[in-house]
Amino acid sequence: MMGFLQHLGFWDWLGLGIILLILEVFGAGGYLLWIGIAAAFTGVIAFLIPGLDWIWQFLMFGVLSILTALYWWNRQRSARRPSDTPGLNRRGSELLGRQFALHEAIVGGRGKIRVGDSVWLVGGPDLPAGTQVRVIGQDGVLLLVEPL
Repeated sequence: MMGFLQHLGFWDWLGLGIILLILEVFGAGGYLLWIGIAAAFTGVIAFLIPGLDWIWQFLMFGVLSILTALYWWNRQRSARRPSDTPGLNRRGSELLGRQFALHEAIVGGRGKIRVGDSVWLVGGPDLPAGTQVRVIGQDGVLLLVEPL
């Protein structure tokens, strides 16, 4: 083992980097990507500085792994900014505060309203069909309404 470490070359680092990048393709979630890049960088530096001791190579690999992971963490953290479309993928949230006539009476806490060409299930107090209601909330696909 010690003989292998003492003769560690740039091909070994490039091979490790390629193996880690291949494993990343199978779904590691980005973790092996940056370690694989650090291994490839270590291989490039070992090529540029022949005769670099294996201890320095491992130290360089560790530092590069930490730096690339911190880079990715910072980049992911800065990407989490508030959305300019907060209702995206929350179908029905655009109906909050709007008024509609009941399409079907609310009986037992359930009824329906017509919005454009679709019909929505609503929940609220029992009311006859045709009553004007306002959407005050949403519980999954159920719109919560109150009479005007």
